[in-house]
Amino acid sequence: MDNILTLAFLAALLVMSALRLWLARRQISYVSAHREKVPPGFAERIALGAHQKAADYTVARTHFGRAGLVAEVAVLLALTLGGGLQALHDFWSTRLDGLVYGVVVIFSVIAISGLLDLPLALYRQFVIEEKFGFNRMTLGLFLVDLVKQLALGILIGTPVLLAVLWLMERMGSLWWLYVWVFWCAFNLLMLFVYPTWIAPLFNKFAPLDDAGLRERIEALLTRCGFASSGLFVMDGSKRSNHGNAYFTGFGKTKRIVFFDTLLCRLQAAEVEAVLAHELGHFSHRHVLKRIGMLFALSLAFLALLGQLIDAPWFYGGLGLVTGNTALGLVLFFLVGPVFAFLLTPLLSLLSRRDEFAADRYAAENASAEQLASALVKLYEDNAATLTPDPLHSLFYDSHPPAALRIARLQAA
Repeated sequence: MDNILTLAFLAALLVMSALRLWLARRQISYVSAHREKVPPGFAERIALGAHQKAADYTVARTHFGRAGLVAEVAVLLALTLGGGLQALHDFWSTRLDGLVYGVVVIFSVIAISGLLDLPLALYRQFVIEEKFGFNRMTLGLFLVDLVKQLALGILIGTPVLLAVLWLMERMGSLWWLYVWVFWCAFNLLMLFVYPTWIAPLFNKFAPLDDAGLRERIEALLTRCGFASSGLFVMDGSKRSNHGNAYFTGFGKTKRIVFFDTLLCRLQAAEVEAVLAHELGHFSHRHVLKRIGMLFALSLAFLALLGQLIDAPWFYGGLGLVTGNTALGLVLFFLVGPVFAFLLTPLLSLLSRRDEFAADRYAAENASAEQLASALVKLYEDNAATLTPDPLHSLFYDSHPPAALRIARLQAA
């Protein structure tokens, strides 16, 4: 059975890697082939130079993604079949035991992965983003963010891991159900806590002070029957030139947040249309449905782990000679994404369907023309390619291709 799992894991890893590399190659070739001409329908609104910048940015990010994949696969193989997890167990099991041992082993894996990913993160931010004019982050701010993330990870992660490992050891054969309930409760709690306590550690949030825009947005919220705890502008420009808007929080803690870079670029009617699109997600309960789907998937995965965690072949087939609660948890979440990778196009399809529904809602409650105009500006400002490879887009993209999305809005 050990050998069967080893072969299955290697086969799944090979399929995932080959498919990702093949799709990346298609994306690079397709975008490069359409670099010299702005697609019909956009020629009057987007300059050739902006279109070429988007193509070059997409190609650079895709090349970088291929390098990242190689590093990701190498780390995964080193930790599993290469004996990395076993070495961590051998080191820590002679020094620690019980729940403390489990937490330290898990944090060790996270630390190793983070350290190996750090050069990639630095290159992404200070080479690629810098080259295309998006980076506004200094090295000092990058390091401050990193320290804050580490501190939060330790402060929040330690009690969460202690609770999970305790439940796994004390709740018998149905431990996975207790862990699932705890995990759901924790995630719901974070929806309340994040806007008020965590997000302000990284960005400043100021009330929207544009009286005309505020009045326009409040009228839209009233029409749509949506209540929030406030309209805020986030200083996204201190890290990046990319623009965005989003909802955060849950229940009475819901906030509407605009990047300052977005408000500098869009007209009031366009901002209203973008917000109407986001309201469409709430009106159609997309957020609740996604949370429900996340909880359902996590229940299925934890139930599967519940069947595997006491099986010696589960550990032996993935490079370990020792099995215990902490190692089983780490091992499952290392290899699980490899086997679940083929769910990606289904999740992307569901997301694109929701985006179309939110666009229709925006067209009904604001202006389809203004939303289309805003999207064109956002595609240009964020250097999002207008000509993605169709198969790459079908597999990965959570949002519909620009041409199709704009065409539907124009027909609304």
